[in-house]
Amino acid sequence: MNFVEKSNQIFAQAVRDYHKTDHVDAPINNPFEAGIIEHDLYLKNWIDTVQWHLEDIIRDPHIDPVEALALKRRIDKSNQDRTDLVERIDSYFWELFHAVQPQPNARINTESPAWSIDRLSILHVKLWHMQEQVDRTDVSAEQHEKCVAKMAVLQEQLGDMTTSISQLLEDYQAGVRIMKVYRQMKMYNDPTLNPVLYKK
Repeated sequence: MNFVEKSNQIFAQAVRDYHKTDHVDAPINNPFEAGIIEHDLYLKNWIDTVQWHLEDIIRDPHIDPVEALALKRRIDKSNQDRTDLVERIDSYFWELFHAVQPQPNARINTESPAWSIDRLSILHVKLWHMQEQVDRTDVSAEQHEKCVAKMAVLQEQLGDMTTSISQLLEDYQAGVRIMKVYRQMKMYNDPTLNPVLYKK
């Protein structure tokens, strides 16, 4: 089993585990020990799954404004946690590939491997929730058909992403692509870089 296939297994497991309680405040019970990549992959998908539900909740048109603001702050923190974790996963890939001697015609990818893995994790969350829509019995036949069609697209995307990310990692190993990582350097969360914060 290659890295991406293993990631698919872990992401699917994390989505299933979250939905045993289906509650944004449920404690995470990561089955992998801290310090190994499997732990970070499981945590990554857990963050994505919780945030998916927070995004649903905050879109309630009748939500109390005070609660909405608290949720917005929580989503902001979740986004930062997600970014920090993706960068930690990129550090794992950097350790794997930075010493590979690039071939003379090696190319640079538009995104780092961990940001590809990030999209794969979110795709697993989409798959779970689209399957929920496919399984609904309280919708019209037209709505059901639309969801079935969307589910087919998501399944195709899963296969394509699994293949393309696997090929990307193979290219890094072979020196066909150059391993580079650019940190996000988000400014709005940094009190020394966000003028609204540092001018207070």
